[in-house]
Amino acid sequence: MKSKPIYVELPIQAPVEKVWEMSQNPKLHEQWDLRFSSINYLPKESEDDPQSFLYETKFGVIKVAGWGKSVGTHNNKHGSKTSSLHFGTDQKISPIHEGRGYWKYIPTNGGTTFLTQYDYSVRFGLIGRLIDLWFRPLMGWATALSFDVLKQWIETGESPKSQYLRLSTSYFITLLFFFVWLYQGLVPKIIAKHSEEIYMLSMLSSLKGEAAVTGVGIVGVLEVLFGLMWLLYREKRHLHALQIVVFPVLTISSLIAVPSISLHPFNPVTFNASLWVLTIIGFIVTKGLPKAARCKRTRKVDSK
Repeated sequence: MKSKPIYVELPIQAPVEKVWEMSQNPKLHEQWDLRFSSINYLPKESEDDPQSFLYETKFGVIKVAGWGKSVGTHNNKHGSKTSSLHFGTDQKISPIHEGRGYWKYIPTNGGTTFLTQYDYSVRFGLIGRLIDLWFRPLMGWATALSFDVLKQWIETGESPKSQYLRLSTSYFITLLFFFVWLYQGLVPKIIAKHSEEIYMLSMLSSLKGEAAVTGVGIVGVLEVLFGLMWLLYREKRHLHALQIVVFPVLTISSLIAVPSISLHPFNPVTFNASLWVLTIIGFIVTKGLPKAARCKRTRKVDSK
């Protein structure tokens, strides 16, 4: 079964010439495009020759180098521009063997519709096609995210480096809160049924004995579910806003239930205060994060 080409489309509030410059200048292009760590144009013998270039992509200690050619750029009577590409790599570590695609810049009343479509062949036969079932969606996501980073760079002036730093910070904070809520719900409440958890719930409610034990288990399940929300719910800023309220409430509740708990090492006062500050940081850095979901991923079918 033939794989679908990767398609990404996004409106940008800027003229075609500006979007063209930010995407065709290799030193600007490599800053916002996740798929490339460096892009170097090679000298042309004449102006009519295709523009050849070399690229590198780094994933930690892994580096993939490849080649490319801009085989045609033109303007049409409507003011749109197109850049057609031919690319590939000889390195066996890359699932991509060779591919072709294009970038198109369509002027609109509000700026430019910037879109791309590309496809590629894979190496390693059936194994390569199986790997591509995972790799192709990843490439599509990386392309779409990069397009939104470019859009925000042009429209707001925030550099790609700053956007990717905020995005990676958001990912780390998300994983931390997932772990914290999962652990706090699963270990002391569901597995251990810790006596201090039972005692605090008893002091804060009318639940006693086995009812308190059951209540702690229910609270544990709710905390586990909230931890999972950090992985599944897209609008992380909503979760941060909720936690800005929740952590002070939890701290006050624990002090009301067991005032002496504030004297314990690693107590809820210092623990919740740390998470509260981290929540505020997360709330700030997640404002206006680039998102692949802002891009259109399906090509419009001409009904004619």
